[in-house]
Amino acid sequence: MALIELSSITKYYEMGDQVVKALDGIDIEIFKNDYVAFIGSSGSGKSTMLNILGCLDKPTTGQYYLNSKNVEIMDANELSEIRNLEIGFIFQSFNLLPRATALGNVMQPLVYRSIGLRKRKEMAMEALSRVGLEDRTDHLPNQLSGGQRQRVAIARALVTTPSILLADEPTGNLDSQTTIEIMQLFDELHAEGHTLIVVTHEDEIAQHCHRIIEMKDGKIFKDGTTASAKVTH
Repeated sequence: MALIELSSITKYYEMGDQVVKALDGIDIEIFKNDYVAFIGSSGSGKSTMLNILGCLDKPTTGQYYLNSKNVEIMDANELSEIRNLEIGFIFQSFNLLPRATALGNVMQPLVYRSIGLRKRKEMAMEALSRVGLEDRTDHLPNQLSGGQRQRVAIARALVTTPSILLADEPTGNLDSQTTIEIMQLFDELHAEGHTLIVVTHEDEIAQHCHRIIEMKDGKIFKDGTTASAKVTH
């Protein structure tokens, strides 16, 4: 059974007298432990796809099932809950709280789950250790390198044990060496059983994934496996 199922998904925007078809009839299945890249140029629809998959926006028409839950019938509170339970977000700009330590940032998503402080700290420490930052727990974001900040963001995404990790241009603000390290970490997370969806415009990043879905003019242009998938299967 698919973890994610999109059926006839459209997303239209009215721009004056024009209707922009950001997504135009999308049908996709993504399964547990898939490692998928959505790739395409600006205006291809991949950012809109990210918003739909992340339950940040609703489609104009069509059906979206996430872990057998029908997303498009949910109200704002239910969408917020499913984001907290099912999705770990990793952003290009990290989106860390500037006045919170690494530990505080990773603990933040757990606040909404009625988990006690001691348990929240324990879970956050485990997540930070997983990304190699157990010695940076008390550092503020401005005391960390770009790569370390992205690792904090990954730990924050992991701490809730989500169904999917959704990464939006996760290496866009990083130098080439740090990019390699972060993508190696993604490879390790996939090998551990995590489901990863990466939205990128960089083919080199997409080639780390095992499936590339190329978008063009709001439609799926290509959908196929990569050399990375052939190496590991």
